[in-house]
Amino acid sequence: MSHSPQETQRWAAEWAKTLPRGSVIALHGDLGAGKTCLVQGLASGLHVTGPVHSPTFTLINEYQGPVPLYHLDLYRLRGEDDAIDIGVEQYLPGDGITAIEWAERIAPLLPTQTLHIQLDYGPDPTSRIITVTRPDAP
Repeated sequence: MSHSPQETQRWAAEWAKTLPRGSVIALHGDLGAGKTCLVQGLASGLHVTGPVHSPTFTLINEYQGPVPLYHLDLYRLRGEDDAIDIGVEQYLPGDGITAIEWAERIAPLLPTQTLHIQLDYGPDPTSRIITVTRPDAP
């Protein structure tokens, strides 16, 4: 449970430090649930400098740091064919950490070791329930 966007970012920053290169993170949740906020925390933990924002219109943002961060927002895609057309496969996995908003749109393309994060609204307007599902979990 996160009680604020700042708490979500702090959690994600600490979690990012445990992720090996090549990790793919599928982010799930409604509009405004905090997917981009979580990616901002990942960026902080990976020592990415500069602003991190949603690539809704550019589709893919690449951030350089000691470990690169690739942030994909697939909201505007119709499915896996569109994803293949823009070269999503080069990030699955990539040489850094890949975080994918609306990853369910390309579910068949996701590696079997993809980590899934579900963000749901909590009991108050700023809280979020964050559920991480690892591929080796039952």
